[in-house]
Amino acid sequence: MPKPSVRIYTDYKSPYAFVANKRLFELEETHGVELEWLPYTLRVAEFMGTVEERTPHFWRKVRYAYMDARRYANAQGLVMKGPRRIYDAFHASVGMLFAQRHGFFHPYHDAVFRKFWSHELEIDDLADISGVITACGGSASEFEAYVHGPARAEHDRIIDEAEALGVFGVPTMVFNGELFWGGDRIDLLIERIEKPETIEAALGSRHRKPT
Repeated sequence: MPKPSVRIYTDYKSPYAFVANKRLFELEETHGVELEWLPYTLRVAEFMGTVEERTPHFWRKVRYAYMDARRYANAQGLVMKGPRRIYDAFHASVGMLFAQRHGFFHPYHDAVFRKFWSHELEIDDLADISGVITACGGSASEFEAYVHGPARAEHDRIIDEAEALGVFGVPTMVFNGELFWGGDRIDLLIERIEKPETIEAALGSRHRKPT
């Protein structure tokens, strides 16, 4: 029997994606699922506007969000320092794809998240990401050839496919075509994994004609 598959869209600059990792990886052991990790590189200016356009209400919400995420980080013994600027996570995102193909995704994933949120890594610096690749046993030259070659087209195709599914933020989990956004939806995801007939019945009743 093939394992149930859960697709996870994530971004290294998202604090909530960072603190959701532990529970998501645990699903492999507790529920025997196969996790498919894909990048959804957030375009911050697109949904937050420029810095000049942001209101006091917006900044209160941002401060709360980081405080809230830090609570979850502290509970896991994780260091979470506020980002120093706006980042484009393209290099880190395609590093994720490269690491998966070369068999060191988990250590790469953990290192990039941990180092970024402790201010030890610039996720938009190619040399920094190449350094993580090398530390995980990969080839920096092969990675950089990938970055300068097909990486951008593959990255953008993944983003387009995600948005066609309805993805708009991270972490987003997709199971049997149903989306779950945010670490606080992991319990709902687990419910679906344990009782997939729940969603099947709901979908069936939605499309069933009244008698």
